[in-house]
Amino acid sequence: AEILTGALLAPLGFERGMEAILVGHVIGAALLLPAGLIGAQSGLSAARSVRISFGRYGSYAFSILNLVQLLGWTAIMIVSGAKAMDGITGELWGFQNEAAGCVVIGILIALWVLMGIKNLARVNVVVVTMLFGLSLVLGFTVLGQTGSGAAAGEPISFGTAVELNVSMSLSWMPLISDYTRRLRRPFLGTGVSVLSYFIGSVLMFAIGLGASLFAGTSDIARILLAAGLGLAALLIVLFSTVTTTFLDVYSAGVSAANLSERLNEKTVAVLVCALGTVLAASVSMEQYENFLFFIGSVFAPLFSILFVDYWLFGRREIDPGRLLDLKNALLWAAGFVLYRLLLPYDTPVGITLPVMLLVGVSSIVVRFPGRKV
Repeated sequence: AEILTGALLAPLGFERGMEAILVGHVIGAALLLPAGLIGAQSGLSAARSVRISFGRYGSYAFSILNLVQLLGWTAIMIVSGAKAMDGITGELWGFQNEAAGCVVIGILIALWVLMGIKNLARVNVVVVTMLFGLSLVLGFTVLGQTGSGAAAGEPISFGTAVELNVSMSLSWMPLISDYTRRLRRPFLGTGVSVLSYFIGSVLMFAIGLGASLFAGTSDIARILLAAGLGLAALLIVLFSTVTTTFLDVYSAGVSAANLSERLNEKTVAVLVCALGTVLAASVSMEQYENFLFFIGSVFAPLFSILFVDYWLFGRREIDPGRLLDLKNALLWAAGFVLYRLLLPYDTPVGITLPVMLLVGVSSIVVRFPGRKV
């Protein structure tokens, strides 16, 4: 998904595109760190931590929106992975069946879920290390090619390019606490997680940008085969899709558990995986960019309000009696509308940061100590 997003930046050229990638990822990392620290310090999942600012019913609404986002990501990841696998198996063995690829990926994701976090940790060490090594080979191969570097594709502004990078980071903000809540060293563990995301994500975006400019394509299968990776190309696509999408379906289970304690996290995760596999057959990648902007409009104002309450005003505990914080709900709605209204406009830092700052200042004003609100 990040290679595909990086390819969208090609009209900017390589230098300007890399500048947008770095600016967007610095902003994204700066937002991911405090989001992850909330889970690490409180021991709360992302869905439950929202109760601090929005009350129980507010967190229910967040959980539903997050489930929509995660189901969308599951379907997008499965279909994009299956399409890439189709291209690779077609070249290697003359076999193509996109539906079969979706089923294989879906089954492996379900197995990842059923293994559980503790058992999965051992498997992930091996798989992710392998993926990182192969990704470095891919990166040097793609970025080492020569070419004109001429821009390709639909025109894109620098601000929009930055925003696409930030939106990708925002999509992880409702998930990061689901994992950092288990850390023994809150700040160190969260910092390493965010730094690792920054490095890996910048590399993937750069590969997508470089491939689109220098290799003349954003088709991941053609890029991998052109790099001479052969069977390793298939492993990259398969396991990168599985390990990433596992996080989506697992966090869907965590969000669902916030709606009702009777819901089992693993059971919901497997159901989301199955539904995502079915939906993958009807997903249109033409709406991918709009999907990223939807994520930004939902979660940018939400986390801005939570940051102000948690970090500035020291609201660290959930009030069991608070069903809905109406002021914060209205602030979120205003932030959502503001984000959508600002989408056509361009700033050097995108629109997520300005929206979060405006919503944050508004939250401070209405909650300033001593004011009756």
